[in-house]
Amino acid sequence: MKKIEGAPKNLKQLLQNTKYSIHYYQREYMWEQKQIEELLDDLTSEFLEYFRDEDSRQAVADYGVYFMGSIVLAGRENAIIDGQQRLTSLTLLLMYLNNRLAQSGRGLSVIEQMIYSESWGIRSFNLNVDERQDCMLAIFEGRSFDITDASESVRNLYNRYNDIVSLFPSGEITDDMLLHFCDWLAEKVFFIEIVASEEQDAHKVFVTMNDRGLNLTSTEMLKGYILSEIESDERREKLNYVWKETVLSLKEIEDKGDESFIKNWLRAQYAETIRETKAGAVKEDFDLISVEFHKWVRDEKDKIGLVTSQDFEDFIGKFKKYAGVYQSVRQLEKTFDKDIPYVYYNAQIGFTFQMQLILAAICYEDDAQTIREKINLVSRFVDLLVFSRVTKYRSVDYSTIKQYVFRLSKSIRRANIEALKKVLLQEFRLFEYDYEETINGFGLNNFTKRYIKHILARIISFIEERMLVQSHYAEYMDTRTKNPFEIEHIITNHFEWFPEYSDKTDFDHYRNKIGALLLLHKSVNASLNDKMYEEKLPKYCSNEGNILSESLGSIAYVNNPRFKAFISENNLPFKPYSEFSKNEIEERTALIAELSKLVWNEKMFL
Repeated sequence: MKKIEGAPKNLKQLLQNTKYSIHYYQREYMWEQKQIEELLDDLTSEFLEYFRDEDSRQAVADYGVYFMGSIVLAGRENAIIDGQQRLTSLTLLLMYLNNRLAQSGRGLSVIEQMIYSESWGIRSFNLNVDERQDCMLAIFEGRSFDITDASESVRNLYNRYNDIVSLFPSGEITDDMLLHFCDWLAEKVFFIEIVASEEQDAHKVFVTMNDRGLNLTSTEMLKGYILSEIESDERREKLNYVWKETVLSLKEIEDKGDESFIKNWLRAQYAETIRETKAGAVKEDFDLISVEFHKWVRDEKDKIGLVTSQDFEDFIGKFKKYAGVYQSVRQLEKTFDKDIPYVYYNAQIGFTFQMQLILAAICYEDDAQTIREKINLVSRFVDLLVFSRVTKYRSVDYSTIKQYVFRLSKSIRRANIEALKKVLLQEFRLFEYDYEETINGFGLNNFTKRYIKHILARIISFIEERMLVQSHYAEYMDTRTKNPFEIEHIITNHFEWFPEYSDKTDFDHYRNKIGALLLLHKSVNASLNDKMYEEKLPKYCSNEGNILSESLGSIAYVNNPRFKAFISENNLPFKPYSEFSKNEIEERTALIAELSKLVWNEKMFL
């Protein structure tokens, strides 16, 4: 090897006016929503430990630092060999902060300079990947971007930025604190930068760091601690094998699956405290597990019940069993199972606390059938929780709901089936959900868009199932196809064409009601863009639609005995419409409310 240099650098030193390249074989950006959630939670929680309302921006200089790990660079091109996932995600966060500052009429040059730099009148991003440029520019300028034909990396990039927009705890990091947070992020978030003059040497450094144990992971350190407390050499050797095999199986299903599982498991089964949602509050069990779970287990061994050698042996037995449950749930999130469907539904809208709640309910002694029943009960409750909150325009993002999830996790921890049903039924009834009133006030906006697509897909697939035909929910939600389903406005966006509406606000209110929305293929949706209802109706009733769109026309009620039986059995106000104005929108919205009662109810817990 030639010369290798290493030095601590904060985010500003790394990114400000510095260009990085990412070689073609490392270009994929693969982070998922859960990694973004953890990043935002870690950074904002750390900042809030130090922030006080009376602090000036200069006071941030005395705040503590946050360590993001190492990055490995090669050559004069600053090629990123290791660290692009974190640097890309932090760049997206910087873009969000820059856009939020711009919306409030402010700016911060240091943030802009960490995102892009200008040379000879040409502006380019500091993370320089050609295929990402158009998407990055759209994000930077606050524009929407069509990812239909984009690469997986670009789709992930755009989706993770939207995750940041929806998940950033703006209620905790208010506009008055935003500049303080930006200063802390730039100056106090540190990496160890390792630079090799030759790319080959940089790869050797990367392999050495990851393959020779120079940086032990929390999982490895936890294993070392647990095994060290087992007295029998023979038992220790056997349980070491069990641990290694379990970790390998977890890593096969997702990157860092072992760490994700352990955090969820420890929070679900053992965490007793959580940080208060106020500036200056200290980290508690829930938060410390996210940072260094191996240290938390060692410090809180009494809380976990680790006293004797046998306790430590049992811990590995529990580790293996709960890991199996974790893997099963991950599989259910990816592949629809008609017997346990709610896990899949919740995964499609990115509710990442589902895993923690499921693991909380599982008892070590549960058999396979009991575990499946508990998975179904808890995931059904999550389904109801999300529906009841988002239809009231209440967030279900990480920072908003984690206190509630923590409390509920403790309430259902290791409960038997009957006790679990009782708690979940009580929780649901506390929502005091009024279907008619809530659905009547529910409509499309930037917050509800992804949830309305899910709700419409659920309603359509529910009708399909009751008609004894295959559910197409997965197809309705799939965004990877070249012709995905999109939300269709029945009323075209021309206020001046509709004199019955008193003003544009009144028009938008009715046009965006859920009763005035459908799901259609993108190509069909585009072809109907500026047409009136009477012109659209034949398309709605064709084989390019679905039962919800077809029900607007009279043909759906002809020679369709299963649909008619479904309507009759449930006394539903389905009817065809030759025109579609205010009255019809109100009727269809009332229909959606009635359908919602059938799809989202408490029957499973009775």
